[in-house]
Amino acid sequence: MRIAARFATALLYGLLPLSGEATAASPAAAGGSNFYCCTDANGKQMCGDILPPACHSRAYREVGSNGLTRRHVDAPPTAEQRRQRAIEEEKQKAEEAALKEKQRKDQALLNTYGSLDDIEAMRERARSDVIKSINAAQSRIGEISKKRKKYQQDAEFYKNKPLPVEVRKGLKDSEAEIKTQESIVEAKKKELAVIEAKYNNDRQHYLELTQRPAPTASR
Repeated sequence: MRIAARFATALLYGLLPLSGEATAASPAAAGGSNFYCCTDANGKQMCGDILPPACHSRAYREVGSNGLTRRHVDAPPTAEQRRQRAIEEEKQKAEEAALKEKQRKDQALLNTYGSLDDIEAMRERARSDVIKSINAAQSRIGEISKKRKKYQQDAEFYKNKPLPVEVRKGLKDSEAEIKTQESIVEAKKKELAVIEAKYNNDRQHYLELTQRPAPTASR
């Protein structure tokens, strides 16, 4: 009687389809305390007291003996869904890592500078070292230019004649040294531009961090 009553309850709540397959499944369905039901690939509802094979790759619901749904279980993800989920997880990890790195850099900036005056003092020290190098290179260019001028004057006496070895070497060496020092000046000027950009960015970032409104306390 109990089996018949459970089978009748299943039919009453539409848990078992009226088909040959459903009838074959009904004794098993009636023997357990819960039913597991899904809609198979052909649109038929399949139920049993254990999950029917047709439901293994599909969403299903667990139904109590009173006919009320106890829970819904989603279908297992497809290969494409798993791939997309993996992509989203990697994206989330990358975003979290980027956020942590930004927070680390923000804190490092605040640890480096205690005020805007600190930024300007460090800027001036960095600029001073580079300017000294530029001045030294330009001074060296002036010295070598004087020597080269002397060699050029000596070379005037040897028009249409082979130049002495020391004059020829002096002209060649002085020309090469001037080019070297000019390259140093050019590189140091670029370094100055990098320094200015760095401390301008640090100043702007420092202002953003220190003037940011404090978060409102929740009530």
